[in-house]
Amino acid sequence: QVQLVESGGGLVQAGGSLRLSCAASGRTLSNYAMAWFRQAPGQEREFVSVISRSGGGTSYTESVKGRFTISRDNAKNTVYLQMNSLKPEDTAVYYCAANAYALRTLASGYDYWGRGTQVTVSS
Repeated sequence: QVQLVESGGGLVQAGGSLRLSCAASGRTLSNYAMAWFRQAPGQEREFVSVISRSGGGTSYTESVKGRFTISRDNAKNTVYLQMNSLKPEDTAVYYCAANAYALRTLASGYDYWGRGTQVTVSS
């Protein structure tokens, strides 16, 4: 079992920045590919970004490319999502997730989830 806890969300003005963190416990984080998803009210959970177990491979959804950066520190068992140039449409609950296999972009491909952290971007 892997327990995931997100932090770092909050209220920010458009154009601002936030850094989300996802702390893992229970298992060594380096065994898992890690991803961020988000879910806005009334919408399905959406893939945002994923990073490979070593950190050498990453992928982003088109709408965040050039603005968001995913990273990880396996020694600290933590994954990060640096979000810059935030837009009101980035408003959502952000979740981190873990899977032991690959750089998956579907939520169904992830075995472990955190409870989420709210990000609100005002215009």
